[in-house]
Amino acid sequence: MRLITFAGPPSSGKTSVIIQTILHLKKSGFSSGVVKFDCLTSFDRERYQQHGIPASVGYAGKICPDHFFVSNIEEAVEWGQASGFDFLFTESAGLCNRCSPYIRAVPAVCVIDSLAGIQTPKKVGPMLKSADVAVITKSDIVSQAEREVFAFNISQVNPNARVLFVNGITGQGILPLAGYIRQTAETDTVRDMKLRFTTPSSICSYCTGETRIGESHQLGTMKKMEFY
Repeated sequence: MRLITFAGPPSSGKTSVIIQTILHLKKSGFSSGVVKFDCLTSFDRERYQQHGIPASVGYAGKICPDHFFVSNIEEAVEWGQASGFDFLFTESAGLCNRCSPYIRAVPAVCVIDSLAGIQTPKKVGPMLKSADVAVITKSDIVSQAEREVFAFNISQVNPNARVLFVNGITGQGILPLAGYIRQTAETDTVRDMKLRFTTPSSICSYCTGETRIGESHQLGTMKKMEFY
C-alpha cells in the first residue's frame, strides 16, 4: 500500500484535492481510503462517502493534532492494509502553521490557498518547508501576477518542492499530482520510522488543565516575550 500524507492550513482545500486525486486514481482501477486527523469536529467523512471513498475520522480534542497524528498513524496504516487499499491518504488539521505531520520516506503534500495572501508561504513552518509537493489551490480567482509571486514565495521557502496548481472543484491540474503519487514507493509499516521534523512541544501547567492566569500558576516549559 502507498501512504500519502497531506497537510495545509485550514480551509485551504485539502479534502477537495484528495477527493479529485482519488477519483482520478479510481479511473485506473486503484482503491483508496482516507484517514482524517481533526481537532473538534469534521464533516469531511460525509464528503468522502458521497464519492464512495472509505474514510475514518479521529478528533484530537485538547491534544496537539501532530501528537495525535503520531500516536495513531501506525494503527491507521494497519487499517488501510486490512481494508486492501492501494493508496491511503492521511489529512491533518494544520491549525497553527507549525504543524509537521510528515514522515521520512513517506510522500508529503502541502496544500496552500493562494487567497490567503502572497506572504503566507513565509508564515508557514515545517508543514511547507519539509513537503515534497506544494499544491496551490484557488489560483483561478487571483491574477497571473499574484500566482507567479505566490509560487515564487513557496520556492523561496522550499526550493526542493514541486509546485503544482490544482483546482479542487473541477479537478483541473490533478494529473501531475496523481502521476507523482502513482510513482511513490509502497509502505509496509511506519513502525520505527521518524518524522521529518519535531512536533510542536510544550509540557506546562496549561497542558494539564490549568486555567488561572499569572506567573505563579505557570509551571513546566514556558516561553516569555521581551517587550521593548
